[in-house]
Order: sequence, then C-alpha cells, then structure tokens
Amino acid sequence: MSRYRGPKLRISRRLGTLPGLTKKTSNKKTRPGQHGKAIDNNSKKTTEYGVRLEEKQKLKYNYGLTESQLFRYVKEARRRNGVTSLVLIQLLEMRLDTLCFTLGFATSIGQARQLVNHGHITINNKVVNIPSFQCRLNDVIGVKEKSTSLLLVQTNLKNNQTRELPAHLKFDTSKLEATVLDYCDRNDLPLQLDELLVIEYYSRR
Repeated sequence: MSRYRGPKLRISRRLGTLPGLTKKTSNKKTRPGQHGKAIDNNSKKTTEYGVRLEEKQKLKYNYGLTESQLFRYVKEARRRNGVTSLVLIQLLEMRLDTLCFTLGFATSIGQARQLVNHGHITINNKVVNIPSFQCRLNDVIGVKEKSTSLLLVQTNLKNNQTRELPAHLKFDTSKLEATVLDYCDRNDLPLQLDELLVIEYYSRR
C-alpha cells in the first residue's frame, strides 16, 4: 500500500487535528462522507474495533507511514525492553524527518521528508537522505552548508517560531544545529492519541 497523497483536510476532519499532516483547518464541522456526523456529535455508534482503528490511523497519517512501515515499528517496539506503547512513540519521534519537523525545519512531516530526500539535512556533519533514519542520543542534526538549504530552513523556522521546543532537544539557532539529548517524553507529543489502543489493534497479528 502506497503512502497517502490525497486530500489532507478530509483526513483531519475524520480523525481530528494531525499536526504532522497539515496545519490547515477545515471550515466544515462534519466528518467526511454523505452521512457524516458533526465532529462533536457523540450519537454515532462506534465499535471497539472502530475506535482502535481510528487511533491507528491517526498515527499512520500523522507520521506519513504506510501500513507495513507502521506494523514493522510495532514489532520492533515489542522486541525492545520497556512499555511497548511508549517505545513505539519514541521510535517514531526519533525518525530524522520527525525530528526535523519538531525542530521547525519544516511545516509538516511531509515537507520534512522532502528536505531530507533532497539532501538538505546532515547528521554529525554527514548528509543523510533517508527520512526513516533512526537518530541516536547525542546525534547532531544540522543543515547542509549550501545557500539554498540554509535559506529554506531559515524561512521555515521564522514561520514556526510559535512552536515550543521539547526538552529532549537542544537547538543552537546561530549554527542551525540541534543535539538529541534524550528520548522524547509522552507529554511532549503534540498529537492527541491513545497509543495503547494502537498496540491493542495489532495484538492479534
């Protein structure tokens, strides 16, 4: 299954605010579809499976993952020590494209993925063009010493000044470099999500 490239506002109307997908908001107050109910209307009956499915979809669309990619992250989270749901979030937050978005290098994770793909981002002074690259503690994320790369990132940083930087990252604005100090805390996640339901969704696979 390929990555979703359709209307983003349609997804946010159905699943709620997804900061990694888009900043735009729709004027429509109903869920998409002919029989869409108001977003704040609880009259719609949803099965337990439907609730778990929607939580999984939030994670998938927010981080721009395919179904197979998300399932691989769930399996990796199961193998590691610790709470599976928290480990899953930390794995996704340590992706290079996600960190670039968190730092304000891009306005969405999709745009951050494009930055990485085009070779604008460096890890420890080496260009890395793999968006899914798993950053490690003490890695230094920087911008390639090229005028187009620097201008692009500086413009996005100005547009994202209102975003507060989480405690697990340290950013030097003069050098446009960030250091990964620790794994993210659950409270730093801007996405409204019940990650335990995502693990439950995959529990039978």
